[in-house]
Amino acid sequence: MAGDILSQQEIDALLSAISSGEMSVEEIMRDGMDQKIKTYDFKRALRFSKDQIRSLTRIHENFARLLTTFLSAQLRTFVQVSVESVDQIPYEEFIRSVPKMTILNVYEVPPLDGKILMEINPNIAYAMMDRVMGGRGSSVSKVENLTEIETKIMSAMFEKAFDNLREAWSNIGEINPILSDFEVNPQFLQVISPNETVVVISLNTTVGHTSGMINICLPHIVLEPVMPNLSIKHWMHSRKKEAKPGQLLQLENRVKEAELMIIAELGTSTVAIEDFLLLDVGDVLELNHRFDQPVTLQVGDVPKFSAQPGQIGKKIGVQILTELKGGEGNEK
Repeated sequence: MAGDILSQQEIDALLSAISSGEMSVEEIMRDGMDQKIKTYDFKRALRFSKDQIRSLTRIHENFARLLTTFLSAQLRTFVQVSVESVDQIPYEEFIRSVPKMTILNVYEVPPLDGKILMEINPNIAYAMMDRVMGGRGSSVSKVENLTEIETKIMSAMFEKAFDNLREAWSNIGEINPILSDFEVNPQFLQVISPNETVVVISLNTTVGHTSGMINICLPHIVLEPVMPNLSIKHWMHSRKKEAKPGQLLQLENRVKEAELMIIAELGTSTVAIEDFLLLDVGDVLELNHRFDQPVTLQVGDVPKFSAQPGQIGKKIGVQILTELKGGEGNEK
């Protein structure tokens, strides 16, 4: 009732109940206090704001796109990676949710302190490895019996894949992901305190006909130095940031030094294959272009100028007459 607007009839009934002694003012105050009290679990401390969670979601949506492109090229098959959910939970709860036997990669991300985890569903991991080995991408779940060669192949593949996180995080900080450990049993993996708050990004992953989840665990201790950069204010400022004058000058100089192919087409001719095979030195081909008409000068296969052919000393050259405007590909 504390959050409702009472009608005049309800107000009259309430005043009547107070005056008759059916309800006291203390009871009304106590009921209002009871409704305002909310249970707070200190084991599930929410250390990330909704704004920061949204920023992390955008960052890892970009990471999912980069991962899709990378894995598609590496595995040469259909790959789709998308963000399924982003939640903040205690580390202990994350470990309990992970299967007893799975693929766990531990990464260091200097200059940030701490480590982050990437858990890959075994079906996805084996499908990737099968494609790398030249197979069709079939999945076999035998994590407990991983050979040294299989471990090496998977480690190298996931280390390269996770390197895309550097580009995805470029707006909030410079990191250098390094694979430091490879584990299959989460019970042997205790990188932070069980009650430490972590952000878990779940990526829905499809490789060929196999689907599964990739979970990325980001401890609060890792994200703490870059927390201010997760605000909307920082993102808006970084997007509006203009290039420095020195950078623009450097870019302009590099563009000026770029080499382009310029072609002056004098005309074309059509001949039969039989005549083409019989061509010899001194033979003359008739072109479909008059000698007194200007020719088209192409820059990178794009018509840009009309020009007049001629001779400069002992060299053949063209003199630009006018610039061609309009038509596809003639933007300046």
